Amino acid sequence: MNKGKLIVIEGSDGSGKATQTKKLFERLTAEGHKVRQVSFPDYDSPASSPVKMYLNGDFGKHADDVDAYAASTFYAVDRYASFKMHWKAAYDDGEIILADRYTTSNMVHQAVKIVDNVERDNFLDWLDDFEYIKLKLPRPDLVIFLDMPPKISEKLISERNHSDIHEKDFEYLHRCYDSYQNLAQKLHWYTIKCSAGNQPRTVEDIHKDIFDTLSQNIF
Repeated sequence: MNKGKLIVIEGSDGSGKATQTKKLFERLTAEGHKVRQVSFPDYDSPASSPVKMYLNGDFGKHADDVDAYAASTFYAVDRYASFKMHWKAAYDDGEIILADRYTTSNMVHQAVKIVDNVERDNFLDWLDDFEYIKLKLPRPDLVIFLDMPPKISEKLISERNHSDIHEKDFEYLHRCYDSYQNLAQKLHWYTIKCSAGNQPRTVEDIHKDIFDTLSQNIF
């Protein structure tokens, strides 16, 4: 039995990842594909408790208060539990797994805490080895980066009822956006522009670009 395909939807907070992942799941399911949708962090799992404490500010009120390596282990354990308990069997049976965030988020959100370029590259190498080699989590077959500029994301986030320590720190979000753009180019992620001028593109237009990218590279 061939392994399944792991498709990751990435992007800054407020970029529409959850909306687009759900829309893609519904379309692929309607077309007869076997699809499983997952989201990270998995807030329904006990394994996400350290992540929730971190985002709630229990370990420090700012993202930079928690070391990149420490924070990455919180997310990696949550991801490992999700894989082993909820979607490994489906993936092994050849199903498509759609992930709203993945290891790729750790690459962005934690690497920005490291200023020195050499140290940052060392962290990225460590993270790759830790999650994909040591924990044996599957590598994505396709990563799609939803490119929503921070000025638009900030407005969308401000309309929410609750924000975590990442979402409240707009300077941090700007740094993450720059990191997303750099890593997307370096690691050959597929970039989907989510705005035209100073306005977000429609959900339908973005979805069309995502589906076209998937069709050209997976099917």
